[in-house]
Amino acid sequence: MGRLSAKSVMRLRFISKSLDSSITTPNFISTHLNNNKDDDHRYLIHMPLTFSSNGPVCTIAFDRTFDTISELQIPNESFFNRAYLFASCNGLLCLYNYRDVIYLWNPSIRKFKKLPHILEKFNNVAHGFAYCSGNNDYKVVRILFDCFFSTVPLPLPLPEAEVYSLSSDSWRRVKIPLLINVRNFMFPTPLVGGALHWIADFIEGPENHMKILSFDVNSETFTVLALPDGSNDANTSRASLASFKGKLAFLTWGNAEKASIQCSIWVMREYGEVESWNKLFVLPFDGLPYFIVFTEYGSLLTWCMNQALKTVLIDNKTVQKKDPAIQLPSVVVTFMESLVLLDGANMVSY
Repeated sequence: MGRLSAKSVMRLRFISKSLDSSITTPNFISTHLNNNKDDDHRYLIHMPLTFSSNGPVCTIAFDRTFDTISELQIPNESFFNRAYLFASCNGLLCLYNYRDVIYLWNPSIRKFKKLPHILEKFNNVAHGFAYCSGNNDYKVVRILFDCFFSTVPLPLPLPEAEVYSLSSDSWRRVKIPLLINVRNFMFPTPLVGGALHWIADFIEGPENHMKILSFDVNSETFTVLALPDGSNDANTSRASLASFKGKLAFLTWGNAEKASIQCSIWVMREYGEVESWNKLFVLPFDGLPYFIVFTEYGSLLTWCMNQALKTVLIDNKTVQKKDPAIQLPSVVVTFMESLVLLDGANMVSY
């Protein structure tokens, strides 16, 4: 039964009370999740940043080909009319709106949850969402920071983070002992090695240094990881982080001789060991690419600005390019079916 789709399992709940009780246990939900973590159950889900008159729609596509499987109308809730997708984890989608209201949504079981009000509104916020294996929990992270520059006189106030725990259904504050400006905070944050990661400029005296800010979701502590040697040279115009087949990846874009733009991709072979950074690919582009996501299969999905904005899907094994037609701009995240939230409290069904 653990191999059945989420929709099939939901139908079984109505057969008997004893079967329903078994299906809604944390053990069954975890077993079902683990049984569906294979190549045949890997998908992508994309959501446009601009909404139609019918409201926002998410589209589920195959991981390898990006061929459309189905479309999901977001629940008829006033919040969702201006909601933006920013993360996905174990079949849960995390969305927020301009009022800083955050929701967790599992479209496979048609349930969602509105999170308690945040502790503080802030102009610059970097989000993250992750599974916490230490106690089978899910956490949302909000990094609150001011855009400081090296010309601003020291000392400056240190930034803070707010961490939401699904198990306690509450927020708490966590100090960040570093002065930072987070980059690319509108893009999904990679979860690797039990930690969330952001590229940040670390303000150290009169200078800024670009490094990786890491947040361990189990211990709720922040650490710093160095970038690959030679990755941040004068030709680098843009950088991003990603999860590539379960490993931390660092991507840079810069000018090249034979192509207008060149994308270099490094992967950290052993998590936390800076010496294990390894350059895997160098890809040429005719136009300026904007990184979106790596699929679970390992293909690179990117926007490419040439004469027009288009999407390019690059197979990492064959380096063949495909143009999957999606509405741009969009947020794209990995996705899988799951029963997560089925046993939770204060959930809304639709």
